[in-house]
Amino acid sequence: MSIPSIQSKSIAVIGLGYVGLPVAVAFAARGFDVLGFDIDRGRLAELNEGMDRTASVTSLELVQETLSFSADEEALCGRDVMIVAVPTPVDAAKRPDLTPFQKAAATAGRQIRPGAIVVFESTVFPGATEDVGVPILERESGLRLGVDFEVGYSPERINPGDTARDFSDITKIVSASSAQASETLASLYGAVVTAGIHKAPSIKVAEAAKVIENTQRDLNIALMNELAMLFHQMGIDTRDVIEGSQTKWNFLPFQPGLVGGHCIGVDPYYLTHKAHEIGFSPQVILAGRGTNEAMPAFVAGKIIQESVKLGLPMPPKVAVLGLTYKADVPDTRNSKVVDLIRELERFGAEVRVHDPLAIPHQVAEEYDLTLHDLEDISGAHAVILAVPHAQFLQGGNGWRTVAGVLKNGSGLVADLPAALERTAAPENITLWRL
Repeated sequence: MSIPSIQSKSIAVIGLGYVGLPVAVAFAARGFDVLGFDIDRGRLAELNEGMDRTASVTSLELVQETLSFSADEEALCGRDVMIVAVPTPVDAAKRPDLTPFQKAAATAGRQIRPGAIVVFESTVFPGATEDVGVPILERESGLRLGVDFEVGYSPERINPGDTARDFSDITKIVSASSAQASETLASLYGAVVTAGIHKAPSIKVAEAAKVIENTQRDLNIALMNELAMLFHQMGIDTRDVIEGSQTKWNFLPFQPGLVGGHCIGVDPYYLTHKAHEIGFSPQVILAGRGTNEAMPAFVAGKIIQESVKLGLPMPPKVAVLGLTYKADVPDTRNSKVVDLIRELERFGAEVRVHDPLAIPHQVAEEYDLTLHDLEDISGAHAVILAVPHAQFLQGGNGWRTVAGVLKNGSGLVADLPAALERTAAPENITLWRL
């Protein structure tokens, strides 16, 4: 079979979220004919108007002549390369939910033409591309892998909110079902990724390489979280300990915190799912996940304890600053701040949350929570700086924002990311750090 050359410049990106949209924009900027496909027509309407709710790309990047958007599946027909970049979440039982992955594969399968390559970028367990994606592609297309078409896997590595490293600045791992397809993908991605290409020896290796990136981070943060729990019992500030330890060159300065989002808090479950499927018990990975899942309850308990010690009214009025899963992004998927709020409410606390980046209607639909303006959460007995958005810390004076929310400017401040300068804390405020 004939594999399309890079000069064909005919690419479709299926899924226009935090991953797919920057990929589509990057290829279009290099002169490739790019179709961005998504089933969310509201999302497409915004993109056609030059608006990206994820703040991943600029309005100018959305109006490139080589870039078009469609929700019409038939528009995918005839594309030489289809790149699938859809979410891979977990369900309520922490099991992989491959529904978006499977639906995207079916969509690609119905429109694939002989000679094309389908590339999956979604984070999955080793074997998912070949064991789940390929059968769907063959069933829907009536074509055969290795005879009529090829598949590839090139894991997404985009870090939302990172202004220093965009899609082109991160080394791209590529793999494919044949050596020829692998070379084609290396050339294709090499045209837009300046950081370099790493060719994995197999698709499963590439899948595994991606999923352990976030598993490793999850475990390192879990260790810091467990140490934070221990040090609080000892009356030691965890950040002071880390500051001392990192003076040695080989210490890795991971920080404690709430581990959520659609990557670090999810990907390890894909690996443990596959491990259980083949009869292996991944004790360390699951132990780390258990520690990180327990952090919202730990933090909520400590905040209530500190409130009691200070003699604050019970139950307290608590203001939460930040709801997204990380700083300076509008994404609230799998945010552990939501879990923290639920835990505080179990203690009877009256909780109000403010986040200037989160999308109100999405928060209401997904979590049944109302986002408030900053002035509407004032009069709190305790404030939790949950997410260190730049807007909260403007001018290096986050204390002004935090103190302005407290009743009479006094009370408890829980600084989870340790973003506030301790020495600048007002005298009538008690600071608690994770």
